[in-house]
Parts: sequence; structure tokens; C-alpha cells
Amino acid sequence: MFESLSDKFDKAFKVLKGQGKITEINVAESLKEVRRALLDADVNFKIAKQFTETVKEKALGREVLTSVSPGQLMIKIVHEELTSLMGGENIELSLKGSPSVILMAGLQGSGKTTHTGKLATFLKNKKGKSVMLVAADVYRPAAIDQLHVLGEQVGCVVYSERENNNPVQIAQNAIREAKQKGFQVVIIDTAGRLAVDEEMMTEISNIKQAVKPDAILFVVDAMTGQDAVNTAKSFNDKLDFTGVILTKLDGDTRGGAALTIKAVVNKPVLFVGTGEKMEALDVFYPQRMADRILGMGDIVSLVEKAQEQFDAEQARKLQKKIAKNQFDFDDFLSQIQQIKKMGNIKDLMGMIPGMGKMMKGLDIDDDAFKGIEAIIHSMTPQERANPTLLNGSRRQRIAQGSGTSIQEVNKLVKQFDDMRKMMKMMSNKQNMKSVMRNMPGMN
Repeated sequence: MFESLSDKFDKAFKVLKGQGKITEINVAESLKEVRRALLDADVNFKIAKQFTETVKEKALGREVLTSVSPGQLMIKIVHEELTSLMGGENIELSLKGSPSVILMAGLQGSGKTTHTGKLATFLKNKKGKSVMLVAADVYRPAAIDQLHVLGEQVGCVVYSERENNNPVQIAQNAIREAKQKGFQVVIIDTAGRLAVDEEMMTEISNIKQAVKPDAILFVVDAMTGQDAVNTAKSFNDKLDFTGVILTKLDGDTRGGAALTIKAVVNKPVLFVGTGEKMEALDVFYPQRMADRILGMGDIVSLVEKAQEQFDAEQARKLQKKIAKNQFDFDDFLSQIQQIKKMGNIKDLMGMIPGMGKMMKGLDIDDDAFKGIEAIIHSMTPQERANPTLLNGSRRQRIAQGSGTSIQEVNKLVKQFDDMRKMMKMMSNKQNMKSVMRNMPGMN
């Protein structure tokens, strides 16, 4: 996410490295690189120019403290302006109706139906809402089928009328049924087109007029860059939507849409799609996104993702097992499963400050744990619970069963053993004090 933009910003700040103070000359050189980075990210020329002029004005008007280098000050100013450009504060989706009605809008292929399912997952799992999905795309039979499949996948009821070709009626009937059955949120999936056209706009305007939604969310593909911003403007002129869901932000996106939709349309980005899983929908935080673009990581989001997956009671039980040196391969496997649920591994690593640069060029896919899981699954329940049983012949059998080599099995067993010893030591406060005392400079 934003890897290319991050690299170019890094290059821009290097211009100021080793400089004793900020001058008009070195700022101009640095900002030329910043402007180029923004234009390469498909940011509108006018916005890129305005952005760099604001940064220049602030940089030249600010004193450089002796403890802060010009490069660090420039990063701080660019961070402030990036945050401001993307909206400044995080805006929450406000749902006050009974039921609350959300209208989904967007072009065909933007991921509208998929993100209807993702939004339902978010509202159901994180907000505790009961959600009904409505299939109001009457032109594409596959859209109705797709929504039913997604509804089943995320555990939400889907309302559809296959014989009815009137989306306004379908939406009204669905809301009536949702009220009767006590659903808290209704999400209406509408028809998309390959391009913005009058017929499409009239239809969705009619639905809006009939159901008076609490929120209209515009779903747009981040990979289309400035086209995404222009499409958002066309939709907003007609619909006056509430906010934006940016999809495919995990792809090879240049980032221009995420950076400039707020500035052009004056509507906030509320959510970003960051992967294929139904859970891969994140609330958009401008400051955290600026952190990530500038290589500062996003430790807050990482902690939040961890908290969603790790059960407090389970953590306490695990702590006891570690203290008694009873942590086994079943526990290890369970931890791997929880990490995988948190999302894309490379994306998670990028949330750790400084890790983004270290991992540049590395391809870490979601199958990173595949070999480890195969080895553990090839062990018997007794072997997983008691790793000391793993003698040579057992390891040979495990290697054959998992399709790996004996060397890989030996390596995993050794790493697991080392990890277990370290965990045991870390769980004992006296041992920790002893380790700290023996560390250089800690006496």
C-alpha cells in the first residue's frame, strides 16, 4: 500500500539530510521531489501545487530547533498537510434510523456488491448490529446470486424479489419487512454501470427519494486514480452522498484517490477495502494513513487488529501454560491461525514502524505459514502436546507426511524449542531481572 509514494517521499526528504538549516533553495529542491511524488501517485496537478506551496510556506516560517534536523521538520510538516488533505479527523458512519438504511452506489466492477457484504460483516461483528442485505440490482441476475452467497457467508439475511424489475419497490418492500422483523440496519445494493449515465443516476435518485437513507456510500476502485475522483464528483453532484468506501487499497495502487477525494468532493473516505476476505474492511483514519505513507508504521491499527482476534481469557490460560513450560505445538498453531485472521501478513508487518523499508522488495504472501502448518498437522496429537517425543524416526515420518524435508522439520523443532525457553524465561520476573543485570550498560 502506497509503497511507491513512500519511496519517493523518502527520496525528497534525503535532499535535506545533513543540512544545517532550512533555506529557500534546499526547500525548493525537496518540494520539487514531493510534487513529483504526488503527480506520480496520480494526484491532481492543482492539488499537488497547492500542497507543496502550503508546505513551503510553513517550512520557511518555522524555526528549526537544535534537536530537530531540517529533514525531520519537513517530514512533520508534510505529515500534518497529508493528514489535513485526507480529511484531518476520522469521521464515523452515523446510523440513527430504525432501521438505519444505507444505500450503496458505484460503477460496475468497483466492488460494490462485495463491499456490501464487507460492510455487513463490520456492522454485525464490530458494532453488534442485526443486518439485512437488499438485492436491488435487477439487471444482473448474478448480482442477486452473489449477494445471497455473501449473505450466507457472513450470516446475514438477504432480501430479493427475482420477478420484480422495479428497484424502488424492492427497496421499499425490504424496509417494510426489516421493520416487521426488527432488523437494525438495511444495506441496499444497487445496480452499477460501466460508466456514469443519466438512466443510472435517475434510478438511484428515485431509490434515494423513496427510502430516504440515513447514509449513501459511494464505492470506488482506488486503482483507477484520478478517474475515481472524477467519478466520485459526478455521483456526488447527483446524489450528495455521505462518504466513500475506497476498494483495492491493498493492490498496486498509486494512492491519488485516497489522497484527494476529500479535497475535490468534500466528502470523507469512511472505509478502505484492504483484501479479499469479508473482514478486510478498515475504518479510514487520515493521520494513520499519513503515518504509513511516510514510513512511520501504524502501531495503533496493529494493536486494534490484535485485540479483535485475541481472547483475554484464552490469553490468561496461555500465560499460565508458558509459565509452567507447557506451551505446545497446538498452542503455536492456534496463535498462527489468529495472526492469519488479522489480515495480509505483509500489510501487518508494514504497520510496525521502520519495517516497511526493511521489507522493501520482499514478497510475503498469505501462505507464509503453509509449511509450518503442514509440519504441525503431520504430527500426532501426542507429539503436538509433548514435543520431547520427536525423535529421528518420528521427524522422518513428519517430513514425508508434510511434503517437507527433514531439515525443515528439524529447523522448526529447534526454533520452537528456543522460543519456548525464551517465553519461559520472559514469564519469570526474577529471570528477567537477571537477564537485564547481565546486559551491557544495564548494571
